[in-house]
Amino acid sequence: MAADIDLPRELGWHALRSRALYLDVDGTLLDLADTPDRVGAPAGLVAVLDAVGTRLGGALALVSGRPVEDLDRLFAPLRLAAVGVHGAQVRTADGPLRAADAFGQRLDRVREALAGRLAQWPGALVEDKGLALAVHYRNAPASEDAIRGAMQRLASLAGPKFALLHGKQVFELKPAALNKGSGIALLREAAPFAGRLPVCIGDDVTDEAAFAYANAAHGTSIVVGDVARSAAQFRVEAPGTVRAWLTSLAQEA
Repeated sequence: MAADIDLPRELGWHALRSRALYLDVDGTLLDLADTPDRVGAPAGLVAVLDAVGTRLGGALALVSGRPVEDLDRLFAPLRLAAVGVHGAQVRTADGPLRAADAFGQRLDRVREALAGRLAQWPGALVEDKGLALAVHYRNAPASEDAIRGAMQRLASLAGPKFALLHGKQVFELKPAALNKGSGIALLREAAPFAGRLPVCIGDDVTDEAAFAYANAAHGTSIVVGDVARSAAQFRVEAPGTVRAWLTSLAQEA
């Protein structure tokens, strides 16, 4: 089980000088909401991320299941290095977006099938990320078993190049060979991330690949919240804990 960590004491500037931060968004930086479009950045967080990223020489990246363009909207006007759609998109802070676009067309039959079934699950929401498809059932908890069965069948329809993930009240079809760990590995091929030990923070099953990567790279992995099983080395209580730590970094002399 992950051990609790005092972030300001264990990961102040003295410890971060040679490291890079890879931060999940929903449930890690930002509090979860009923639907993805209702999630927002608290006042001051954009300025804090800007300050911390600048002090790290740009070695701060968002690593999310959201598309990169959605991250840019959430944290405007920042344009941070990012891993989007669980590794299907990768962008360095000053480089072009690299995306596995071919996967989008392979989901067309799944899109059509989902469109015909959504009415059977009142309150459920389909999130089409282009390269992945997610069904959120936070507002349709009674439909969890039905959605699980349907998504398992649709995973077979999508084919072996896709994997079905069960996250926090969401089932998601995503490219099987790509994940947050593979996205971080691409970022670490070049400056400012090359040569810096990774510090990966996340809260959900989709972050486990990032935790495994960080552990193998002799970095630090931190899970947010009460998670029964995780590869993360350490644990913090809530997104507010992460935000308070980042704020302390931005203000530390």
